[in-house]
Amino acid sequence: MKKISMLVIFIATLSLFSCSKGNEVSGRSMKGAYRSVNYIKNRLPTEQRIEFELSFWALRDEIKNKDAFLDTVGGKTPEELTELGKELYQKRKNEGYEKYEQFDSWDHMISHYAQERLDQNKPKKVNARDSGNSLMYDL
Repeated sequence: MKKISMLVIFIATLSLFSCSKGNEVSGRSMKGAYRSVNYIKNRLPTEQRIEFELSFWALRDEIKNKDAFLDTVGGKTPEELTELGKELYQKRKNEGYEKYEQFDSWDHMISHYAQERLDQNKPKKVNARDSGNSLMYDL
């Protein structure tokens, strides 16, 4: 009985240690990286989510080699990945990257994309001319 309880404690401890990397990006495969990024971003606040997503995809755009990319992002927390994204932003901004010319700073870019995301969720205006052309029938 004593051996069984020790075994249960050992398995419980082992499972706790194996599950502790839930806040890190997986670097084993691209599918695992995408899955872990999706898992992490859904648990972040909106402001951090946008920074995290932009950083991840900017790094993916910068590092074309799959293995080098996985080595770069593997094991990184959202905060570490965001720092890499900020560094890449500054590097590209200094090099005159065309898409970043419209932004003054990293925070300006994040607020721009946050506003875009909010605008996507707004209901679209219905044209007054089309309001009478409903396909809904009263039966």
